[in-house]
Amino acid sequence: MNPAPRRVVVVGAGLSGLSAAMHLRGAGCDVIVLEQSSYVGGLCHDLVLDGVRHESGPTVLTMPEILEAAFAALGSTMTSRLQLNRLDPAYRATYADGSVIEVRDSIAKTAASIEAACGSVEADRFVKFADYCARLYDVTFEPFMRKSFDSPFDLLSRPLLDLLRLRGFSSMGAQVDRRLGDPRTRRLVSFQALYAGLAPAKARALYNVITYMDVIAGVYSPVGGMAAITEAMSAALRDCDVEVRTGTRVTNVVRQGDRVTGVRVIGNEIVAADAIVLTCDPERARELLGIRPIRRHLRRSPSCVLLHLNAPSSLAGVDAHHTIHFGENWDETFSELIDQARPMSDPSVLVSAAAHSDPSRQSAGTQPLYVLLPCPNEQRRALSAHVVDDIVRTGLARLRERGLALEESMIRRVVSPAHWRHAGMRAGTPFSLAHTFAQTGPFRPNNRIRGLNQIALAGAGTVPGVGVPTSILSGELAAERLVGAAR
Repeated sequence: MNPAPRRVVVVGAGLSGLSAAMHLRGAGCDVIVLEQSSYVGGLCHDLVLDGVRHESGPTVLTMPEILEAAFAALGSTMTSRLQLNRLDPAYRATYADGSVIEVRDSIAKTAASIEAACGSVEADRFVKFADYCARLYDVTFEPFMRKSFDSPFDLLSRPLLDLLRLRGFSSMGAQVDRRLGDPRTRRLVSFQALYAGLAPAKARALYNVITYMDVIAGVYSPVGGMAAITEAMSAALRDCDVEVRTGTRVTNVVRQGDRVTGVRVIGNEIVAADAIVLTCDPERARELLGIRPIRRHLRRSPSCVLLHLNAPSSLAGVDAHHTIHFGENWDETFSELIDQARPMSDPSVLVSAAAHSDPSRQSAGTQPLYVLLPCPNEQRRALSAHVVDDIVRTGLARLRERGLALEESMIRRVVSPAHWRHAGMRAGTPFSLAHTFAQTGPFRPNNRIRGLNQIALAGAGTVPGVGVPTSILSGELAAERLVGAAR
């Protein structure tokens, strides 16, 4: 049994790192957080373009109770530091035939929107499907998501039998098609597979847990934007005497044999520690540790081209905080994106308009718009500047077809896979490792490294995986690795 760590260095002040620091401090550890950027938040920070504040990374918050647990670890409350509003609608979906479905703040309201677009039979099917997703969540979250794994044998439990009965390891697409009849509702509850880096036909049905989080449990928006989350987390840490040091890049972990003694930062300063949390990509973590790389091939999720636009506040066609404009060719889109590593010829596009629910985001009659266009990652294909321009033009054309007249002159920033790579994201994707079966649960890169019990990993590349709530949860699991090992 190892002694409890007295001083822990957390490398990275993104969601996972801040979460780990909060849980470690709550367990009585002295903690210092080191962040190479000049700001906290990682991908979750504000970007000011011509005086307008834009969200730089994730725009969707679900499962706020996971975030609440991090504040509770410090004896604080989330509500005293952060105001969240549940979005209604959470999403607005438009389709090629002109129909619209809204995901509302209750199952009954969403079913009513589905009934208006698709009929009462499909609405009834959706209600039953929502129950199926809730049952998946009940048998999946605690035993499989809120859990670190040491061996595939850790899966062997009663919840595994329940998951098998729910056909959780069958195809998501097959289970969706079995329960819903209209292609529009099928897309509404299976586009989440893209978060997992897979086509619905190849994702496991257990990933309808993400559908539960999005479509049933609700989508929230912090007042002040997503950066308000990490600002509140870092403020809570500072109030508990945790130093959050920005502009400090770690070059390597310092060890004496198998014992960690600290980290070296630029300038050759050694920051002493007897335990460390690394929140970078698992492959980068091994580089910092000076140990052999992961031997198996790791499959990365698709990437995206992200547009930040300054648009008139009065622009027509901005009808919700989040709008998904679905293309007509669904299966072909995933085949192009994932199998063929080609840009989508018939794109589906996410538009986030933060000012729709938070007017404070407007500035002098201008609102920030965030347009996400999925594209291949650089592991599959490096995109030339010309191809990126084509993706942008095709995406804007799709939006103009749906009544959102965005012009290229409104674009203030284009973020391509090359930009993501230069920011340190492997294969040029901000979505980390795909959730293939071989990269899920006990088969995903572990949040501990054999033989180095003073090291824990957090972030999207380890358990439980990609997403805002799961990244926050990964920090909690990393903290449990370090303090739990001493119990």
